[in-house]
Amino acid sequence: MTTSPTELQPDTGRDETRMRSVLRRAVLAARSPIPVQLLGRTLLRAALVGVAAGLIGSIFFFGVEVVQKFVLERLCGYVPLRAEGERITGEVGLTPFRWWLVWLMPALGALGAGLLSRSAPETRGGGADAIIEAFHSRRGYVRRRVPLLKALASILTLGFGGSGGREGPTMQMGGAIGSIIGQYLRVTDRERRILLVAGLAAGMAAVFRTPLGAALLAVEVLHRDDFETEALVPSVLASVVAYSVFVSIFGESTLFAHAAKYPFYPVHLPLYALLAVVVSLVASAFLTILRGVQSATKRIPIADWAKPAVGGLVLGVAAVPIVMIVGPQLGHEGMGLGILGGGYGAAQVAITGASWFPGGWRGVELLSLLGCAKIIATSLTVGSGGSAGDFGPSLVIGGIFGGAFGRTAQLLLHDPRIDPGAFALVGMGTLYGGLAHVPIASLVMVCELAGSYDLLVPLMLATGISFIALRHRSLYHAQRPSWRESPAHHDEFVNDVLRDIRVGDVLVKDRPFVVFARATPAVEVIHRVAAGGWQDVFPVLSEDKNVVGVITTEILRTVMQEPEISAFAIADDLMVPPIVVGEGEDVNAALEILLLHGARELVVVDDEGRIVGFLDEAEITRLYREATHGASPSTPKAS
Repeated sequence: MTTSPTELQPDTGRDETRMRSVLRRAVLAARSPIPVQLLGRTLLRAALVGVAAGLIGSIFFFGVEVVQKFVLERLCGYVPLRAEGERITGEVGLTPFRWWLVWLMPALGALGAGLLSRSAPETRGGGADAIIEAFHSRRGYVRRRVPLLKALASILTLGFGGSGGREGPTMQMGGAIGSIIGQYLRVTDRERRILLVAGLAAGMAAVFRTPLGAALLAVEVLHRDDFETEALVPSVLASVVAYSVFVSIFGESTLFAHAAKYPFYPVHLPLYALLAVVVSLVASAFLTILRGVQSATKRIPIADWAKPAVGGLVLGVAAVPIVMIVGPQLGHEGMGLGILGGGYGAAQVAITGASWFPGGWRGVELLSLLGCAKIIATSLTVGSGGSAGDFGPSLVIGGIFGGAFGRTAQLLLHDPRIDPGAFALVGMGTLYGGLAHVPIASLVMVCELAGSYDLLVPLMLATGISFIALRHRSLYHAQRPSWRESPAHHDEFVNDVLRDIRVGDVLVKDRPFVVFARATPAVEVIHRVAAGGWQDVFPVLSEDKNVVGVITTEILRTVMQEPEISAFAIADDLMVPPIVVGEGEDVNAALEILLLHGARELVVVDDEGRIVGFLDEAEITRLYREATHGASPSTPKAS
C-alpha cells in the first residue's frame, strides 16, 4: 500500500513542532539564571539563623538576670539600677548589704569565665571584635564551641557584677550561630560570611530590641567607611525573626522608658552640636583609658585566662566605696548606681529621672560621677579580657553625659523647652556612633528606643559631628577601613584591577575559528563543531557578516540527544542571542557577561559588530592570577 505525500504531511508537521519545542526549552535553559532560587535559599537560611539566635539570646538574657538576682541582690544585698525594659523577673526583697562579698564577686565571676576561655580564647573580651575578625580573616568560620562557652562566660562575668553589656556577647554568639549553620549547610565562603552577619544582627536585635537598628549595625560595623550591602536583606530578616522570638517569650517593650514625645526646636541645634563635641571628648577619654588597661593587662606576668580576675578584683575594690558612700544618701545602703553590670539603669535615670534623684546642680554632679565611674569600671572589665560587651556601656556613658549636658543647659539657659532626656538619648547614639563608626545604625537605634523619629534631626547632626571628630579612633581593632582592605573582598578588589584592562589588549587573535550562516543545516553544524578543536561558542553571522547569535555546546548536546531534530533544524533554530563583548570594554565587564550566561568563552567584536577574536575564561583566570600576585598583565600569545 502506498502513502501519498499529503498523508505524510501531518506527521512531518508534528515532528517539526516537537523539534521547535525542544529547541526552545534548550535555549531558555541556556539563557536563564535563577536568582529567585538563590534568594529563597538565602532568606530561608537567614530565618533559621534568626530563630536560633533569638532562642540563645533569650536564654542568655534570662541567665544573666537570674544569676545577677541570686548573687548580687539576694546574696550580697546589692540593689542594681534597672532600665524599665529590664524587669523580667520578680523583685528581690531587701537583703543586708554585704560589702565584703560585693568587692570579691566580680573577680570570682571573671575567674570562672577565664577558666572557660581556656577552651576558646576568642571568647575573651567584648565579642564584637572577635566576630568582625572572623568575617574578615577567617572566611566566616567560627568554632562550634563558641556560642555555648561565650554564653556561660558572659553569664558568669555579668551576673557576678562585671561592668559590661549583654549585646557584645550576643553579637558574637549570633554571628557564631550564623557561621555554624553555614558550615552544616556547606555553603560558599561568601554565603557563610553573609549568614555570620545575619546572625550578628539577630543576636543584637534579640537582646537590644531594635530590629532595624541591629540589621544596619551588622552591615555597618564591619568597616569604617563601607557597608556590607549584600548582607542587608538577610540581616533584616534574621533581626525580625530573632526579635519576634524574644518578644514572644518576654513580651514587647522598649528597653528604656521615655517621654511620649520629644518636640523638635531648631533653636536647640547649636546645643546638640556642642553636645556632640563634648561627647566626642568623653568618647576619646573612654577609649584612651580602655586601651591603657589593655596595655597594662598584657604586662601582668600571669596566664591570660586569669587576667580578667585581676580586673574584676580591682573593679570590686573601686566600686564598693562609691556604693557605700553615695548609696545611703539616695535611699538605701546597697543601692547600686549602674557601676556594676550593664548600667542601663543609670542611663534610664539620665533619660527620665527618678524619685530619689536630686535636682539642680547636684543632679549634674551625680551624673558626672556615675559617668566617670562607669568609664573606669568598663575599662577594668573589658580591658582585662572579661567576657562582657562594650556596646552597652558605650551607650550608657553617652546617655549619662548627655543627660548631664541637658540638665546643665536647662540650668544655665532657663529654657523650659529643654528636655534632658532628649539630650541623654542623643548622647547615646552620638558616642557609640562616632566611636564604632556606625552613625546610621546608631541614630536608627536611638529612634527605635525613643519610639519615634522626633530626635532624628538632632541625631543626624550630632552623630555626623562625632563621626568626623572620632575619625581616626575606633572601638574595634578588627574593623577594616573599607572593603578594599578586607580579605573578604579580595575578589572585588581584583575586579577593580580587571576594570583597568581592555578586552582588546588581551583577546586571542589570529586563530582560525568556525562560524555559521543562519541557514546552515544542523547536521553540518554538528559535523563542523566535532571537527573543530578549541571553540565553545560558535558565532552565527548575518549576510553582512555581523554576529546575530551564537550556538553553545549546551544546545548542541540537547540536539544530539534528539537525532531526529537534526533532520529539520538549521543554525537559526539553534542559536541564542549573541554572547559578545566589545574590544573596548574592560575585562571585568567581560567576566560579568561570562558569569551571567554561564559561558566559558566570549566573542569579541569591533565597533561595527565584526568578529576580531575571542576571550575565554582561561585568559581571564590568568589575568586574575597575575593581579593577585602583583604581576603586570601580559598580552596573550596567539595559538
